[in-house]
Amino acid sequence: MISKMEHVAVMVTDMERSIKFYSETFRFKVRLRGVRFDREMAFLYLESHPSMEIELIQELKSIGDYSNTGKVNHLAFTVEDIDEAFSYYKEKGIEFLSDEAKQTLEGGRMFFFSGPDGELLQLVERGL
Repeated sequence: MISKMEHVAVMVTDMERSIKFYSETFRFKVRLRGVRFDREMAFLYLESHPSMEIELIQELKSIGDYSNTGKVNHLAFTVEDIDEAFSYYKEKGIEFLSDEAKQTLEGGRMFFFSGPDGELLQLVERGL
């Protein structure tokens, strides 16, 4: 069902500083940047490997420390059909954090669930 590794999300405290760091140090480029759900997000990619991204997330309202979710917030996987994947993994015993897909910043859909050690995982159907 999973077709590729999607992205790794990293919680940041200063979006400009983090974009500058990843861009100048590692040559990442910004593909998409915006605000949704009291968060600023930026998706960065390497020209040599554009299908794997880093998602930078800065909370616009304080939520305390990141001890429960960590600095690396979640691991995401691309799926072709989010509804089919939801049904498939639900039959395998996955307990999703919601029963309805949420919209992504770029118009796709997503579901979150937890891995065996409580790590946050995400299925993503990319937008058109």
